[in-house]
Amino acid sequence: MNDSNRDIEALIDMMARLPGLGPRSARRAVLHMIKKRGLLLGPLAEAMQRVADTARECVNCGNIGTGDLCEICANNARANGQICVVEDVADLWAMERGKAFKGRYHVLGGTLSALDAVGPDDLRIPRLLDRLPGEDVKEVILALNATVDGQTTAHYIADQLGDSVTVTSLAQGVPIGGELDYLDDGTISAALRSRRTF
Repeated sequence: MNDSNRDIEALIDMMARLPGLGPRSARRAVLHMIKKRGLLLGPLAEAMQRVADTARECVNCGNIGTGDLCEICANNARANGQICVVEDVADLWAMERGKAFKGRYHVLGGTLSALDAVGPDDLRIPRLLDRLPGEDVKEVILALNATVDGQTTAHYIADQLGDSVTVTSLAQGVPIGGELDYLDDGTISAALRSRRTF
């Protein structure tokens, strides 16, 4: 195998590691990009390099942005006394697609899991508790996945918050075992509007 073929195979192998792409889909995607290299491959490589150089985690909420604060945390209009707690950035982006929530977010970076030895200090739970007084938070919305680990995490956070703020969770529309990133925008919006006390 010559060097150019090795490079193509290496690109296919890297693409196959992406969620939702297996080896066959990765091969098709790479072949399509090579055929349209002027329109796709070069601009994609440049965009990926820019993101690699500038993307960082928001120091406040854990979202991904290009500055120390993400656009949501930097927007004073979003400081409405509500924080929506999600497991990861994909869930935050799913909530934003629904355009129903106008407050701020907090990304935990996962869920509590005894099997995987993930405890509260392994997540951004202490940072959440630190944010509440400084941001004058009145309501914390627990928008965690309806899995065993997600609900365990929600109960733990609710216990930590006690009566200091109103604690709500998403209601109808989120199926048991469902994950926010896979729900449609209408379902997320309905669930947010119908939230209930946790």
